[in-house]
Amino acid sequence: MSLSQPPRHRFIAVEGPIGVGKTTLARRLAESFEYAPLLESVEHNPFLERFYRNPRQGAFAAQLYFLFQRTQQIQELRQNDLFSPAWVADFLMDKDRLFARLTLDADELDLYNKAYELQTLDIPQPDLVIYLQAPTQVLQQRIHRRGVAAEQQISDRYLQSINDAYTEFFYYYDEAPLLIINASDIDLVNNEADYNQLLLQINSIGSGRHYFNPGHQP
Repeated sequence: MSLSQPPRHRFIAVEGPIGVGKTTLARRLAESFEYAPLLESVEHNPFLERFYRNPRQGAFAAQLYFLFQRTQQIQELRQNDLFSPAWVADFLMDKDRLFARLTLDADELDLYNKAYELQTLDIPQPDLVIYLQAPTQVLQQRIHRRGVAAEQQISDRYLQSINDAYTEFFYYYDEAPLLIINASDIDLVNNEADYNQLLLQINSIGSGRHYFNPGHQP
């Protein structure tokens, strides 16, 4: 799909809890804007299945792996696109700390925070953050439907804690323009009307906090 004018945001991050659809939307936006996709490689984290089986034992290694992986992805993309960077990511770097606070004990969190500060010294902030939100029950249904083996062990309690942490985080977030999308009942992949409306709203956002819920608009 082509846009009538080039998007003003050169670095867009799509965020939200597990199962909400951020990777799918990030891929489609990257294709629409002809931007480079910057996507998490969750399946390559060798510690993730161990974490879901035993969070206490697997959390620290899983968090460090994601931290190093994400910062390396960003640095590699920056090196390949020095003059006119344009990306759509399915993660916000700040999300690492959100998960770390949920899963690590005090000593691990202290060590992790030191590594985080060193790794993210020159990581750029997005020009626009898109936050997808949905109830925990909807997330769990989508997780079961997509059938990733390691994710089938995610408990409702853990998923609810993630959802609550995202809600609190974005309640205070003001580092970049923010677009909040109720992703429960809309299909931004197969519903062209909803998707085209989203593209128009993205292109109109300059600053501040915005909401997208096409099913409830006149």
